[in-house]
Amino acid sequence: MSTQIFDVIVYGATGFTGKLVAEYLNKQYPEASDLTWAMAGRNLEKLQAVKHELNIAEHVELLVADSADEEALNSVVTQCKVILTTVGPYQLYGETLLKTCVENGTGYVDLCGEPAWMHQMIERYQQKAISTGAKIVFSCGFDSIPFDLGIYYLQQHVKKESGEVLEYIKGRVRKMQGTFSGGTAASLKATLKAAYADKKIMEVLRSPYCLADSKVSVEQPNGDKPYYDEALGSWAAPFIMAAINTKNVHRSNMLSNYAYGQNFKYDEMLLTGPGEKGEAMANHVANDKSLGSDDGPKPGEGPSKEERENGFYDILFIGEHSNGNIYAASVSGDKDPGYGSTSKMIAQSAICLANETDELTGGFYTPAVAFGDKIIARLEAHAGIKFSIES
Repeated sequence: MSTQIFDVIVYGATGFTGKLVAEYLNKQYPEASDLTWAMAGRNLEKLQAVKHELNIAEHVELLVADSADEEALNSVVTQCKVILTTVGPYQLYGETLLKTCVENGTGYVDLCGEPAWMHQMIERYQQKAISTGAKIVFSCGFDSIPFDLGIYYLQQHVKKESGEVLEYIKGRVRKMQGTFSGGTAASLKATLKAAYADKKIMEVLRSPYCLADSKVSVEQPNGDKPYYDEALGSWAAPFIMAAINTKNVHRSNMLSNYAYGQNFKYDEMLLTGPGEKGEAMANHVANDKSLGSDDGPKPGEGPSKEERENGFYDILFIGEHSNGNIYAASVSGDKDPGYGSTSKMIAQSAICLANETDELTGGFYTPAVAFGDKIIARLEAHAGIKFSIES
């Protein structure tokens, strides 16, 4: 039985990203009347230390539960509308919390970029979530909000202007300054380890439709090799987050009853510039395996506040319509994508899920389908993110 006290509980509030979320919520919503939220983790002393360090408001309560302790987690999730969890890799530490949310009909948002685990969780808990009313939204950070919502935003514009959507959209990261998180690196390593140990997981990862639960299957552009894009006047390199973002976009299409069309194609790459310098950079990016190596960032590690504040990103979405017109939109952020911007995105996603999605029934959603225009408005008003039509 639910005894809801809080709109949102931040689970993992002592971790690097969790602390950023807590700091952001405290600054953005200083009064209990603005938002009721709490911090949760497995160690009370660490929670108290973070609360003191960040000067968190006195009314913000602290709750203790280990990620493997189902009874303790049950006590936590029944006290809120939405659990916001930053505790990953989710395939190692996430299922018990997700299961508890599903069983109690509690909303859930995370930063997951682990498609094989997401595929497993959807198969395992979708029907239960439908029956309990639990609204589950994966990938509410840099993967995959700017990309999932960028496609949604452009297609909404094109449909309004022309009556039809684009069949093929290129997602191109034009500029980005910032580092990938230690959590992202840990998730990548865990996914690769699982894939090498289980051929079925490798098959899931290779399918662009593995999250779409769909019989629709159109050959997708690979985006896995550098090439010179004549139309954009730039070399393009593989983008590491395309592996999760493209899958979420196809799930959004399926969940929206193929609002982008059953023949929709999407690929995602990083623009490195023209000429020999652009080519050299594209080849360097394509061959860079550092994120998955032992030298990559570790969980709990991250950039300084100055580095986060100086970070940014700018992503282009562009496609040619059947009428011959070129349509383009962009999504840009004013902070480091992996931390500064991500912490704001997931915070606003949790608030949106808690207070603005009464029309949603239970089940597993993508950000675009769960939130649509509501999260775009929130991100532009409160998170330093801008959505723009460019043509």
